Amino acid sequence: MIKLLRVDYRLIHGQVAYAWTNYLGADCILVANDGLSADPIRVQALKLSKPAGIKLVLKGVEDSIKAINSSVTDKYKLFILVDNMKDARRMAQGCPSITSVNVGNLFAAGGRALSVRCYATDEDIGIIKELMADNIEIDIRSVPTDPKAVPNL
Repeated sequence: MIKLLRVDYRLIHGQVAYAWTNYLGADCILVANDGLSADPIRVQALKLSKPAGIKLVLKGVEDSIKAINSSVTDKYKLFILVDNMKDARRMAQGCPSITSVNVGNLFAAGGRALSVRCYATDEDIGIIKELMADNIEIDIRSVPTDPKAVPNL
């Protein structure tokens, strides 16, 4: 069962590892990212950052979509992380079971501020609008205790 798809350029860090995972009751974090296989240092950092007792799966985006759609992940309370809006769109379009996206931390130098920690490019904003037009709920918040903010684009 998918608990949440979150966009956070930092992937796993304190807010994700503890606040979000506990809030969601997640028992598995799936990091969907095509660049991880070429970056062993980042892979090791992610493995060290995960909370104890939580399964961590690192896959490319297409492999993540296949795994979710094959039902192999159904036994988990799945928390999915991507680091950019393009991958969020690919995941949402590829997995009908994804009905909402939490936009937590985006950073684009000179980007438009959607929140205190979320700066989006014009392309990011276009993707958010596209997802909303496809009836994907978008909320912008860094931690679960923040009030849900719907983008006003």
